[in-house]
Amino acid sequence: MSKKKFYVVWKGKKKGVFSTWDECKKSIDGFKGAEYKAFPDLATATKASEKTYVKYKGVAQPKVVISAEKRALIGNPILNTIAVDAACSRNPGLMEYQGVETKSKKVIFKKGPYKNSTNNIGEFLALVHALALLKRNNNASPIYSDSKIAIGWVKRKRVNTKLLRNAANEDSFELIDRALKWLHTNDYPNKILKWETKVWGEIPADFGRK
Repeated sequence: MSKKKFYVVWKGKKKGVFSTWDECKKSIDGFKGAEYKAFPDLATATKASEKTYVKYKGVAQPKVVISAEKRALIGNPILNTIAVDAACSRNPGLMEYQGVETKSKKVIFKKGPYKNSTNNIGEFLALVHALALLKRNNNASPIYSDSKIAIGWVKRKRVNTKLLRNAANEDSFELIDRALKWLHTNDYPNKILKWETKVWGEIPADFGRK
């Protein structure tokens, strides 16, 4: 079971602290320039709501200490790439995925929400979406993902989800079917790279709901 989160909306249809993603989403959907972020507990969220969004925007500290030697070995991310990510309100729950330009964070595509789906499915669909888009544009740029599971699914051309297919998530499974068919019938030059979150912070395509 995923941990309870609280959401602060600094700029939206309704400002304040929300205890569910659904409440937060109602406030920011369709609101141009919405400012919001997720926090691990009510006290932290409340304190954040009293400050400005700028203080928290893009803040992403490594979860563990990385040695200088390892940082040097990993190096810096390649900026002329696409980064993909997914978000899910619960697991399963409402799922969305998107792809952005790594350097500028400009959104290239954004899909969802899809009901009764999972984050892993979203990460997988985002990768295949990016691969198909780049192939159509004859673009051999690499793609970053922070999901080892999704990267593995793409490489093996097999989705190993425990989620049961039903009427509520039929659209997600139809997308999975299409994605797998694409993988089995297409070659691509693009490298799929693992985003090193512990060193570089959150992937640029992150939805900011952690």
